Amino acid sequence: MQLKRKDILGIAELDREEIDLILQTAESFKEVSSRAIKKVPALRGKTLINLFFEPSTRTRTSFELAGKRLSADVINISSSSSSTLKGETLLDTTRNIQAMHSDFIVIRHASSGVPHFLARSVESAVINAGDGANEHPSQALLDLLTIKENKGRVKGLKVVIIGDILHGRVAHSDIHVLKKYGADVHLVAPPTLIPTGIERWGVQIHYHLDQALAGADVIILLRLQLERQGSSYFPTLREYAELYGLNARRLALADSEALVMHPGPINRGVEVSSDVADGLSSVILQQVSNGVAVRMALLFLLSGGKHA
Repeated sequence: MQLKRKDILGIAELDREEIDLILQTAESFKEVSSRAIKKVPALRGKTLINLFFEPSTRTRTSFELAGKRLSADVINISSSSSSTLKGETLLDTTRNIQAMHSDFIVIRHASSGVPHFLARSVESAVINAGDGANEHPSQALLDLLTIKENKGRVKGLKVVIIGDILHGRVAHSDIHVLKKYGADVHLVAPPTLIPTGIERWGVQIHYHLDQALAGADVIILLRLQLERQGSSYFPTLREYAELYGLNARRLALADSEALVMHPGPINRGVEVSSDVADGLSSVILQQVSNGVAVRMALLFLLSGGKHA
């Protein structure tokens, strides 16, 4: 089997067959990261460009590790070191990168739709590493892999997503992938952080956290996207933590084997208390590990690799 597309731009456009292929390939690559020499020659001679116009630790580093563990040459370019600061357009920047015969361009940008625009303009495989408040497909794939590893299934699970749904591209991709696999998805946030009409996506909306957590199998916490909030959507961080922060008392309302997840970075004491973030229910670091394997799978499959 192979992917049906040149680029990975969003979860909404992927079908289950492709997602299953990505997860199966990721599972096979997890073993590479446990070796003494963490490298295979699958992408030897290929070039990966990480083009990040927003800060990133986990996503950029894991794509860099993914490329290097597959033996690709990896170049990191940030907004502060690109010629866009000199007035060059993003399209010209990308076309210059293409002219250097790059094979993959992983891009993160504050504006929704930028990866889609570039994918139509270059021959390189483009991977969306987060575009504005739109999508973050590789995060949703690693979240799905983490849930399946721990729960053995997704269908019928009650998944509660808490936080900045309005600006949260992770939430949007997670909703798409979870609904494709039959999860019962619940969103919890202040009314100001719930997008208008999102209930049409087949999710349930809550404004009171304790009620939503009852019987939850998976809890996905989201960081408050303060950098995207041009005005105040709630009075104070202290009040937000009081009403929507996950602590041990609230975790006890969920299923006894509930998973606690977070895409990072974590604001301890705001979205989640430290005892919960570091507790037995937390699979946050497992998400990080799975991120490398998922991104290895994406690069391998986009290069034309096949998974038996």
